[in-house]
Amino acid sequence: MTFPEPPLPRILLLTDRSQLPPGAGLIEAVVRCVRAGLRAVVLRELDLPDTERALLAKEIRRRTHGYDVLVISARRRLAYTHGVHQSSTQPGLASQSGELLGRSCHDHEEVRRAVAEGAAYVTVSPVAPTESKPGYGPALGVDGVRRMVKEADGTPVFALGGVTAVNAVAMRTAGAYGVALMGGVMRSADPAATFGRLRDAMKGDMPESPRKRGHLGG
Repeated sequence: MTFPEPPLPRILLLTDRSQLPPGAGLIEAVVRCVRAGLRAVVLRELDLPDTERALLAKEIRRRTHGYDVLVISARRRLAYTHGVHQSSTQPGLASQSGELLGRSCHDHEEVRRAVAEGAAYVTVSPVAPTESKPGYGPALGVDGVRRMVKEADGTPVFALGGVTAVNAVAMRTAGAYGVALMGGVMRSADPAATFGRLRDAMKGDMPESPRKRGHLGG
């Protein structure tokens, strides 16, 4: 399916409905964040069949029509999405026309591989201690993010894992193109307010950039 190409936003939200408060709905949480300014969602929910994940993507697009939101599928291509966000261990995908390919990275070698295989962006994590994945390697910190950005050699880098309104600007100062969120928003009783605090902390930062054809393989 072909969609218009919004610019690459500065904030990504990765979904994980298992972290939602009791009674909260995933689509509603995403929609509330979109109304608060979110413009890119990585749809995970990898325990579900792809048919169900595609229906979630379709409903997110329907509920956010007119907001120019990027909806990206984790791991595998899905209908109703703009691209794929791969794990660090997956083999590289050949980009289809207009498709956005991202990659999760945790060290220099993974960043180098992602860049060599044409990733349009990478997430690097964890940049700070995080409740979502405790014990998932030492936190990179600001200096680690700076080194990852250098390794990425111009490919946009999103800082992920333990990002808050307090440390987000420091990640940008270290050279990260943007930040990525998951547990902090997913666990929140008011996801829009949690997202909004981070959005406001980054307000006045660099504007969003158009997606470059050279990164998309189209």
